[in-house]
Amino acid sequence: MTPLELRTPAPAARQKGLVLFIVLIVLVAMSLAGIGMVRSIDTATMVAGNLGFKEASLNAGDQGIEAAYQWLLANAGGGTLNNTNLAAGYFSSRPPTEPDWYDPNTWTNQAMVNGGAEDAAGNVISYMIHRMCTQPNTAYNGANGGVTNTCALTMPTGAAATGGSMSVGAYAFAGTPQVYYRVTSRIRGPRNTESFVQAMIAVTN
Repeated sequence: MTPLELRTPAPAARQKGLVLFIVLIVLVAMSLAGIGMVRSIDTATMVAGNLGFKEASLNAGDQGIEAAYQWLLANAGGGTLNNTNLAAGYFSSRPPTEPDWYDPNTWTNQAMVNGGAEDAAGNVISYMIHRMCTQPNTAYNGANGGVTNTCALTMPTGAAATGGSMSVGAYAFAGTPQVYYRVTSRIRGPRNTESFVQAMIAVTN
């Protein structure tokens, strides 16, 4: 090789192949980023929709509370509320332990609102009522097998003159005590939404 000879440059075809390979890698990366963005937007939209259904189901729980309240008013007096009525979702005593409200077996004896038909938002509403007493099928001031029935009341069952604090000048209670009832409303809505609402209601027995 003489000093004046020059090396032949690499063929242009090889350079074009390298650029094409880099472009393909960039396109794949951009495609993956675009897919991830679309999935993120879809997930955010789904979460927002689920939160909306959850809020709507909680609002629908008031229908269950109102239906239970009307049932209690219709059956107050005459000793009807002293006895359990499973067909109406009514229990004359509180459960010994707090139920698992998500367990379907807990809702074996439930009362359905609107006969179990869906409301305008697609929610199915039911409820259960527990009288806040220790003894079932017993008057609020009675006894069951020698065991005194203890209930949550708005005033004591003693004489009016006993008062509340048992001190001089204490307020004296008068009238018939009101028994507390706990209503638990279950709402099952679209997208397997399930919500629970509870309320305490005082009704004259």
